[in-house]
Amino acid sequence: MNARYPVARPRRLRRTAAMRRMVAGTRLHPAEFILPVFVKEGIAEPQPVGSMPGVVQHTRESLRKAAHEAAEAGVGGIMLFGVPAHKDARGSGADDPGGIVQLALRDLAADLGDALVLMTDTCLDEYTDHGHCGLLTADGEVDNDATLERYAAAAVAQAAAGSAMIAPSGMMDGQVEAIRAALDGNGFAEIPILAYAAKYASGFYGPFRDAAECAPRFGDRSAYQQDPSGPVGEALREVRLDLAEGADAVMVKPALAYLDILRQVRDLVEVPVAAYQVSGEYAMVEAAAANGWIDRERVIMESLVAIRRAGADMILTYWATEVARALS
Repeated sequence: MNARYPVARPRRLRRTAAMRRMVAGTRLHPAEFILPVFVKEGIAEPQPVGSMPGVVQHTRESLRKAAHEAAEAGVGGIMLFGVPAHKDARGSGADDPGGIVQLALRDLAADLGDALVLMTDTCLDEYTDHGHCGLLTADGEVDNDATLERYAAAAVAQAAAGSAMIAPSGMMDGQVEAIRAALDGNGFAEIPILAYAAKYASGFYGPFRDAAECAPRFGDRSAYQQDPSGPVGEALREVRLDLAEGADAVMVKPALAYLDILRQVRDLVEVPVAAYQVSGEYAMVEAAAANGWIDRERVIMESLVAIRRAGADMILTYWATEVARALS
């Protein structure tokens, strides 16, 4: 590049809204968004989540309405999280054909067909009475290999109920391979797996644990989720392992504090990459906007553009329907 000021004037391409729109390098599309939703057993009305203004624990009926609205707005997919009325040590609700997520899946599959992709979080933390993502040993450690059997059973139950994509989030070693084998062995070879491949032990998950009622009763999840200050190569290793085990797409979670990881994953793989704009990211923007400290809509769009620019093909965001409508 030889031209210099005053011949070179980068501002020429920023001068008008039409010009900026024409040369934009990063664009958002509603089909790239996935809406995370919570459905709770045993409630008669949707229950607001105090730490996530605008987000609720749905009834089956209110979830159907929210899913219809998302589909009409052009949202690509919906990710279901269940909150059962009863929890136990083995997370029995996760693979119960009559469990809340399986019932909700049947509702949505009947209502929507393939208007959007029905996706399910495949983990145990919402279903266990101790709040951890797997079965526990006698001394309170998460039993990796025993947990894989439960994930496999949950994935098959979800697929049978209508899930079009399984998303294991527990960060157990071998979880993708176990789920892939179970799906294939039960007639669901066509169901893809979106692996939470690089999921960090993050402080940004707090509001989610209110919504899903899944805070650990003791300890934390640092022994199985990735260390935020850990080596970058660990995230890429996890991604490679999940792909070798049969993952069809991979995810980085959280999004905004891990854009560097997202970019490296995007450069590494040839499959779709998702990023989860998690509950803490959502709650911070909503709280600051409620106090008049930021321009809410502008910050929402800016944060999503940043995630897309870093390499995400799909973005899980609680603003999915709202932003899809705005883009339309």
